[in-house]
Amino acid sequence: MKIDAALLVHDLNQMPAVARFADDAGFDGIWTFETSHEPFLPLVLAAEHSSRMSVGTSIAVAFPRSPTILAQIAWDLARFSRGRFILGLGTQVKGHNERRFGVKWENPVEKMREVILAVRAIWDCWQNRTRLNFQGQFFKLNLMTPFFSPEPHQYHRIPIFVAGVNRRMCQLAGELCEGAQRAIFKGESAAEHRDRAHAKRAATPFDRNIEQYLRHSD
Repeated sequence: MKIDAALLVHDLNQMPAVARFADDAGFDGIWTFETSHEPFLPLVLAAEHSSRMSVGTSIAVAFPRSPTILAQIAWDLARFSRGRFILGLGTQVKGHNERRFGVKWENPVEKMREVILAVRAIWDCWQNRTRLNFQGQFFKLNLMTPFFSPEPHQYHRIPIFVAGVNRRMCQLAGELCEGAQRAIFKGESAAEHRDRAHAKRAATPFDRNIEQYLRHSD
């Protein structure tokens, strides 16, 4: 069983001390959220000021960022943290995508599937120097010259976690990802969400599941 620390840190100056405390206290991982601040920047400091625990996003909103942007951020964080970074992605909801981020809301499960596959295709291109040729419904990526390709590194097997509420997103996590981040609402069972994801997992259960308990507003 792994025990992680979930943080809402609003001041980057606090992150070194928080990371050192969590690492020394024996936490297995530390997670940031995309709420009022960007979730990736604190993890640079968390990785720099820790040596053992994993660092990850819970979650970064996927659709406002292109697969290439996500791939670049994760690639550099994985290398900088020496393989301790976990890319946790979520869709958010229609209103936030359209009215806060200004991006189109469309077929979220299918689009998330493409984001994951496209990111991994980009990583494969960088690590193995393969030709990028990803052809999907939402993303068509076929340009990656050496000038824009980072160097291969030994931490290229970067875990992807996906947050899910409904059955299909949980199943997607079980099918394609190394972990699931579950938002569980009042009256719902954590075991039901875990079983949905594990039912799609071919071999072994997830090493880590992140549960976030939320309540509907009155």
